Amino acid sequence: MDTPRTRSQIRRDIQTMGTRGDIVQAASELMREHGYVGTSIAAIAERGGVAVQTIYNTVGSKVDVLAAVLATANSQARNSGLSVAELAAGITGATTPAAAVGALATWIAADNERAAPLHRVVNEAAGTDPEIRELEVTMAARSLHTYAEAVGALRSQLGLRPGLSDHEAATSIWALGHPQVFHTLVVGLGWSREAYTAWLRSALPGVLPTGRFPVR
Repeated sequence: MDTPRTRSQIRRDIQTMGTRGDIVQAASELMREHGYVGTSIAAIAERGGVAVQTIYNTVGSKVDVLAAVLATANSQARNSGLSVAELAAGITGATTPAAAVGALATWIAADNERAAPLHRVVNEAAGTDPEIRELEVTMAARSLHTYAEAVGALRSQLGLRPGLSDHEAATSIWALGHPQVFHTLVVGLGWSREAYTAWLRSALPGVLPTGRFPVR
């Protein structure tokens, strides 16, 4: 039988969660501004209003801090409607092929607008730290899994070409919707989000040959 926690223990847990949140928020801001290499633990501590040792005790190493930043960003995305379930619902709720592809394009654009700066941080850091290189690979695998679920919804709605595997289709979407592509077009070349979304709407059907909507 578990021993009930005391009020002081509960209070300490709440304080720890608050401190961790302050650290992660500070790290997220600094890494977006200065990159991974340009952000020190000392700078995170200063902006978060905590001692350096508190970061190590509460979150861990600098790699752990980056992982916490990414986890928090993913959680916030799910809460804001950028979840895999929301993506699948948008596709399955479409009544035309164009609407289904448009739902996918809109989701990718919104997700990239949120995540591209952090992907850039990870990409930069991966060249200097093997642990972060593994984290980058994990992120890519997670994206492929997300798009595989989207492909399942697309196949049921659009009747994708026989012989085109879900993995092949998901990889094509992943390549078109990669955050680096978004960063190059939107940040580097100055495209608007609307122009980027329109480009996705026109490009996606080319890599996802479809049949017709199944008879209902």
